[in-house]
This record gives sequence, structure tokens and C-alpha cells, in this order.
Amino acid sequence: MVDFDAIRAQFPILDQQIHGHPFVYLDSGATAQKPECVIEAESEFYRTINAGVHRGAHELAARSTEAFERARAQVARLVGANSAEGEEEIVVTSGATGGLNELATAFGNASLGRGGEAARRFALGPGDEIVVSKAEHHSVLLPFQELAARTGATLKWLDLTEDGRVRIDNLDEVITDRAKVVAVTHVSNVTGAITDVPPIVRRAHEVGAIFILDACQSVPHIRVDVKALDVDFACWSAHKMYGPTGVGFLYGKRDLLEALPPANFGGSMVELAWMDRPAQYMEPPARFEAGTQPVAQVVAAGVAAEWMMNIGMDAIAEHERMLTDRLLSIGDIEGVRILGPANDRDRVGTVAFDVDGVHPHDVGQFVDAEGIAIRVGHHCAQPVHRHFGLYASNRISCGVYNNLDDIDRVLDTVSRVRGFFLGK
Repeated sequence: MVDFDAIRAQFPILDQQIHGHPFVYLDSGATAQKPECVIEAESEFYRTINAGVHRGAHELAARSTEAFERARAQVARLVGANSAEGEEEIVVTSGATGGLNELATAFGNASLGRGGEAARRFALGPGDEIVVSKAEHHSVLLPFQELAARTGATLKWLDLTEDGRVRIDNLDEVITDRAKVVAVTHVSNVTGAITDVPPIVRRAHEVGAIFILDACQSVPHIRVDVKALDVDFACWSAHKMYGPTGVGFLYGKRDLLEALPPANFGGSMVELAWMDRPAQYMEPPARFEAGTQPVAQVVAAGVAAEWMMNIGMDAIAEHERMLTDRLLSIGDIEGVRILGPANDRDRVGTVAFDVDGVHPHDVGQFVDAEGIAIRVGHHCAQPVHRHFGLYASNRISCGVYNNLDDIDRVLDTVSRVRGFFLGK
């Protein structure tokens, strides 16, 4: 039995008051707070073994490199990429946004003929199609929208059901034999809905398309197994999985990483460079890690991954399911509308809502005055808001450190919003 009260005690930032109230943090969908072990791991790295990795022969460089690669292995295990070559399938990026942009840029480079014959599978041109969904975060939508614009490909999208889930009943119509890339979110950062990924992956592979998974909102909350899902690439951020900011990870099947041309260039990613001929690049993952890596952050992210696995992803998901079940009663408050599924089936503890007659920013300020942090705005996902006829909303998103008292406090606070602003 996991003691979640003891887990909560590992987060020092929660032990404070905001506006005279005990602090409640319900904005994990934006960034998760960090347990003491993660904070200490980053600090300890700087105190004891700070050095560049894969580029020095001295003792600290060796220790730093060992810690860096151990963290890569820890992250690989977290997402099920722990096969013989699993560690070599994890690329360090600046975050999920960085990873998705790196893929889009690399596909664009392949479209220009870079990477030779092996990279032709990534090349796009007029007549080809890129498929996303209307549920996408802008970090998925915009890089592939730009890729379509640069290559002449056509951008298409999977629509949403009435309650905001990605539709899979018309996959054959949307993902045709012209599709070259399919990029879809695993969990919506607005509705909290878990996408039914397997049939989309199967359809993408039937037509020979590359499938890319945005796992930013799934890796922290549910068990993710990239091998079982059979995705070609996946991206996620460390800071949402209780790790540091400024670092993320890109998973790619080994054969695809070997064929993919690099998107960024510089030190560490090149094996041989000449003045009068093209460079010879390193094998993956080094090929995609140009420049000085965020070593301390990667090491701390590895600690975060190990910390999550020690708790158990199934235990984390069950804990958050219990919170979600209580949180969804927010829809019973008069004038409050949930954006997304109104039950806890195939969803995580992320609940966006609208308060009739009260602007989301006013709601957010009212809630903040009670010492409760939630998200306000369009959450970098404007198309899904338009699906619900809105431009912005409020969002409550749970983490492993939240408890039912947190949920009851935010429910009570939201229940008083319309009375305060509208006298109702």
C-alpha cells in the first residue's frame, strides 16, 4: 500500500502559505512540482561531478558521463524502451516542444535530400499528407503545420467527439495512402481524455506513415509502453514528470533514428568534419544531441523516473483516478461546464471548465486568492477550445502529491465564484 501522505511530504514547495491560506497546487499539467530527491540530485551533481559528457578524459568527465547515461537508461525503463538497444533509442532534447520541432525539422531536411537514400522515407512533397488531431497542443500542431507549408504537403486532422475525444470511427477516410506522418496526442492537456492510440497506429502503419506520439501528458500519469504501443517516435518533457525544466526526451525506433538526418548541428554530434566535403555524423542518439547537454537536469530527470517507478505507475494512476472521480463533481456546480469527458473512464486528472458569465481570468484570480493554483487561458490548444465554442477556460490538473482535501477546497472555492461576481 503506497503512503501518499508520505509522498506529499517529499515536496518542500507545498509547505507554505499563499495569500494567508495553505498552498494547494493544482497546475501539474503546466509543470509538476519536484520531490526533494530530484532537487538534491541536481544540486549534488553541481557540487560533486560537474563536467562535460562524452568529451573529456579526466575523472570528473567519466563520472559525469556515467551519470548521464545511467539517467538515459532510467528514462528508457520508465517508458518501456528497455530492450537491448533501448537506451540508444532515447534522445535528450530541450523538452517535448524541442523534440517535436526536431522531428519536423529533420523531416524537412530529408525532404531536401539530406540523409541520402535511407532518409527518403521521411521526405514529403506536394500530394503527401500530414495528419494531426484537433486535440493537439500547439507544440504538435504548429511544427507539422509549418512542415506542410515548407514541403507542399497537405495538413489534415482527426476531428473530436462531442465530449472532446479524438475520433477514430473514420480513420480510413482521414488517414489515406497519401499520409506520410501521423502525429497525435496521447492525453489532451485540456480535456484529460486518453486517446485510443492503437487503432490510429495500426492505420498509420497500414498506409506506410510514420506515427509520432505526444506523450507529454501521459508519461507522468499512466503507464506508457512505447514498444507495446508500437509508436515510431514519442516526445515528452521532464518537468511534467517531477523532473527539472529545460530537458525532455525523444524516443525513436532504432532503425528510424539511424535513417533520420539531424536537425541541429555542432559539437558532439559529428564524427568526422572536413572543410571540403560533408561531415560524417555520429550514430544515434549522439547524432541528435548537438552542443553541450543539460547534464545536471538529465541526471535529475533520471532520478525522477526512478522515483516514479518506485511508487509504481499503476499506483499513481489509481491515486489520481480517485482524485478525478471527486473532481468531476465540479460539473454539478450551477453554471459550471466541464470541457471533456464527464466521467473518469479513459482520462487523467486534468479537468478544464467554464463558469457561465465569469471570465476565466476572473475565476483564476478568485481561486488564487484562496491560495489555490490552477491554470487560466487556452492552454496552448486553441482549436480544442473552439470545438467547445470558447476561447479560454480554467483548468485543474492533479499530481501525485494532491489529496481529497485539495479537491474539496477547489470545489468549494469554485462554487462561490458566481455568487461573488454575479450575486448568484
